Amino acid sequence: MTAILWWPAIVSITIVMSSCNNTKYLPKGESLYTGSKIKYISNDSSAKAQKEVLKEELEAIILPKPNSKILGMRIKLWFYNIAGKPTGKGLRYLVKNKLGEPPVVTSDINFEKNNSIMINRMQNRGYFNAASAWDTTTKDKKTTALFTVKPSVQYLIDSVQFPADSSELSKAIRNVTRRSRLRRGTPYDLDVIKEERIRIDTRLKQKGYYFFGDNYLLVKVDSTIGGNKVNMTLQVKPETPPQARYPYRIGDVLIYANYNIATDTSLKKENAILYDSFYVVDTYKKFHPRMFRRNIRFHPGDLYNRNDHNLTLSRLVSLGVYKFVKARFEEVDTVNDRRLNTFYYLSPNNTYSAKAQVSALTKSNNSTGTELTLSLKNRNAFRSAEQLSISGFFGLERQIAGQQNVGTNRFGGNLDLSIPRIIGPVRFGRNSDFVPNTKINLGYEYFRRSDQYTLNSYKTSFGWQWNTAVTTEHQFNPISINYVVPSGITPQFKAALDTSITLARSIERQFIIGSTYNFNYNSQAKPNNSKHNFYFNANADVSGNILGLVTGADVLNGKEKKILNTPFSQYVRGELELRHYLALGRPRRKKINQLASRVLIGAGYGYGNSTTMPFIKQFFIGGTNSIRAYRARSLGPGSFYAGNASVLKTYLPDQPGDIKIEMNSEWRFKIISIVRGALFVDAGNIFTMREDPSRPGSKFTCNFMDQLAVGAGVGVRFDINFLVLRVDAAIPVRKPYVSDGSKWVFDKIELGNSQWRRENLILNLAIGYPF
Repeated sequence: MTAILWWPAIVSITIVMSSCNNTKYLPKGESLYTGSKIKYISNDSSAKAQKEVLKEELEAIILPKPNSKILGMRIKLWFYNIAGKPTGKGLRYLVKNKLGEPPVVTSDINFEKNNSIMINRMQNRGYFNAASAWDTTTKDKKTTALFTVKPSVQYLIDSVQFPADSSELSKAIRNVTRRSRLRRGTPYDLDVIKEERIRIDTRLKQKGYYFFGDNYLLVKVDSTIGGNKVNMTLQVKPETPPQARYPYRIGDVLIYANYNIATDTSLKKENAILYDSFYVVDTYKKFHPRMFRRNIRFHPGDLYNRNDHNLTLSRLVSLGVYKFVKARFEEVDTVNDRRLNTFYYLSPNNTYSAKAQVSALTKSNNSTGTELTLSLKNRNAFRSAEQLSISGFFGLERQIAGQQNVGTNRFGGNLDLSIPRIIGPVRFGRNSDFVPNTKINLGYEYFRRSDQYTLNSYKTSFGWQWNTAVTTEHQFNPISINYVVPSGITPQFKAALDTSITLARSIERQFIIGSTYNFNYNSQAKPNNSKHNFYFNANADVSGNILGLVTGADVLNGKEKKILNTPFSQYVRGELELRHYLALGRPRRKKINQLASRVLIGAGYGYGNSTTMPFIKQFFIGGTNSIRAYRARSLGPGSFYAGNASVLKTYLPDQPGDIKIEMNSEWRFKIISIVRGALFVDAGNIFTMREDPSRPGSKFTCNFMDQLAVGAGVGVRFDINFLVLRVDAAIPVRKPYVSDGSKWVFDKIELGNSQWRRENLILNLAIGYPF
């Protein structure tokens, strides 16, 4: 069915569904509960200031919720009703129980209980004299409720008293009150009181109070002092056990390095190996004890600290060699000897794992193909949790472009070694919750394009990867080498190279030797209910700078220098990407109703021994994760237009650039069940730093805004948590290469014209969200 024919169907379905009256299915005397509203009345300035926050909080606690709506209609309720009473587990059962939801009738709602909960919630916020009343209105068998709330005056804290006696515990509590949120002049809030108890307990846990708990703290509140104020007194409960009143130090540290359910845990330190200050039980010597010295923070005599406790567990898990990690602390059985013997039970993963993966692919440039990947991983290659991975791949791909039928064969392999420590004269990442890694890579790829050319690629890199927080990652490769050698160029393709500089550069010999650094911040890596989430990635890539300085390379003046009979590349390159995710509606719904936006800016410059960056380092635009209204790598640079492969019915080379500007915005919303919808707009282009005679209009100028392309479209996604299948349909609405008339082409859109659709409508099939 063509795109234009979808609209009558959608409109018809909408009319039919909206005309259906869901209330006719209700039992006699029942009405459909359609929701509640809150009328907020207050003359107090503080209550007025908190109106929106308090209203939203009160609305959230009204239960149950009415039947959900999609585009203003209760579609799930409609599905439930039309399914009737299924007799088996056929289609009607599926519609009723999977797509539908039962009606929320008025008799299900305990309005008085909701009213009491709302009053209690306001009192917990310091509105001790709050009042609320409710009423309902029923019309056409639909009932709505109105809650009229009067918060009155919010009580403020007049004074806070902490334990004043001379005990060791009371002194410790007084020493951690500097950051307390219970302060004179702040509003009374029960949640803040609870948070203060937890905060004090957390700080005490960092000072050795292993057996203490927030439930041992009591906050007494006196609201009778007048003036809408309260006095608070924080006390330690009298029934607090003696162990909780004193700090503890670490005794012996015993590690069961190869623990399973059959392990004899009765073995004591006399049966273990003493390494540094640890006792290690590892009968088969599977792990080298030095691994624990780097990752276990507790040593005999150390004051117990919850941060060090959690840090040790986090680092042991991050090693990737253990399936389960457990710590146990046991009080030393000696009077007044306040020490904790520490036991670590470490259950290893399988040392070896193998994986075979077969994938099929289709691209917007008419390519289809398949790939087979085989990999083998050793999680403990050298007895200290080093992960050694060996992988090989073989792929076939075929592209049909006009009368040409181009086949691609590729195979190769990678060897990756990840060492869970920093090797080299640097110290970053050593005190992080996460284990820093030294990464070494070796790789080879053979690429053969039938009747055209062959490429042999060799690469290696050495670097470090470390996290400073769960949301922040750094990766620095001081050494990164890539060597590409073309061969087997056919006479026919050689003739094409002589007439296309861009095509010739795509298969030129390349020798890249340099360094890369990447910084990544992702607030969503840490679960949160924030309305705003951000993703930021910065990448810097330099090559040939030291070699260029030492050799005096200057290609513009005829001083081109070579390594292995290949000119080495000399360039600087940087790229910045910022994403913003705005949750629409309630925070709990942010994943299914969200406005996602992205800005991406990149630039690179070849100098010294190079006039441009290597082809594989240049920027491209267009495709499933870029500007979706243009085919992959086909847009630009600037106002240059290589043509439309669908119209020309021929192969078009990728279009590279030195500068990239891209902006995307996408509204993501839930349609039903696992089906998500999207409306999106993409804009951007690439440009060259220097004039390119073969691609007029490609150079970046101050008028670059006039050369930005814009595309818009709709998408459907099937989100099953671990996998997202995506279908996006997009059309260009601004074409930077239009020379006669406006570059905006809204007036030229003809969805009913098959020729127009063939030239402009792009269907993107992909896995995962575009950003």
